[in-house]
This record gives sequence, structure tokens and C-alpha cells, in this order.
Amino acid sequence: MRTVAVFCGSAVGTRASYSELAVGLAEALAKRGLGLVYGGGSVGLMGVLADAALARGVAVEGVIPKHLDDLEVRHHGLTKLDVVGSMHERKALMADLADGFVALPGGLGTLEELFEVYTWGQLGLHNKPVALLDVDGYYAPLVAFLDHAVTEGFVRPEHRSFLLHGVEAGELLDRMALWIPPSVPKWLDRARS
Repeated sequence: MRTVAVFCGSAVGTRASYSELAVGLAEALAKRGLGLVYGGGSVGLMGVLADAALARGVAVEGVIPKHLDDLEVRHHGLTKLDVVGSMHERKALMADLADGFVALPGGLGTLEELFEVYTWGQLGLHNKPVALLDVDGYYAPLVAFLDHAVTEGFVRPEHRSFLLHGVEAGELLDRMALWIPPSVPKWLDRARS
């Protein structure tokens, strides 16, 4: 693993621990010599993460759609900034550039980006690790929901295991580096449907 795409909020949230987590992830990336790909913004946790990574010598590539760039939310100090035509193009390019994916706390956009790459992994469209980096139980309800979806028969346990979860950035990145994708077919046996 050489580059990690990070999905995170365009707001900083209500707790200082969210920004502290972003800084901790930047430190862990720097310690491991990993590059960062993210949404290209200067606001919220995106800006905190990019600033912290740059300050620690991490190569940071942003990918921002033109409509957001036109609103002047771009980060002007990045190693590289790609301006793309749409949110769809942003996600596709971020996925191409990254060897793994981490979601920090965030809102609807973060969840949408996370679940798209998670689903792509389930469908066999990539074999890259996908992870939640949690703090103060922010993602606990989501993890509980995914476990509930397994119990209710909508998500296979093997597919649930595609999504890693941790609370310490360095440990989570180390697990991602060692991750071997399970070989699991997407579709359930028709006899079980």
C-alpha cells in the first residue's frame, strides 16, 4: 500500500476529537511513508487532514469537482490538485489513485463515498482494503447496523468482513497493509434466496 484515499467531513463536527483524529491519521501516514488522496477541499476535516499531512511531508493529492472548485473551497497548497467534471469522476479517480480507503467522521457525502467503494469491493471491482477510523463511538451505530444486516440475511458475513474498523490510525493502517481480500462470490446460492 502506497497511497490511501480518505473520505471525511467538510465540517469539523462538534468534538475536538474529530480534528485530533485527522491529525493522528496524517502522522500515521507520514510515519509509514504513505501518500494521501482526498477530496481537495480546504474546509472541515478535509482541510485539517490536508494541512496536517502537508506539514508532515506527506504527498497530498486532492480531487475536486469543478462546481466545488468554483465555490473556492479548494485547498491551494496541495502537492497536486485534479479538477474533474463531476462527483462521479471524483470518486472514480480517487479509487484509481488509491491502494486503500479510510473514512473519518463525516456526513452524507462521506457515507456515500465509503459505501460506494465498499460495494465495489463486494462486487469484485477492486481488491483494496476499506476501513472506518472511529473516535468517540461516532461509527458505532453504523457498525451495529451492518452487523444487524448480517443477522437479517441482507449482508453475508464474508462481505461484512470487507470493512475494517479501528480507533487508532497507525494500527488500522498496518491492518490495511496486511489485508488479503477474501475470495467470496457476490451472489447467494439461489437455493438460499
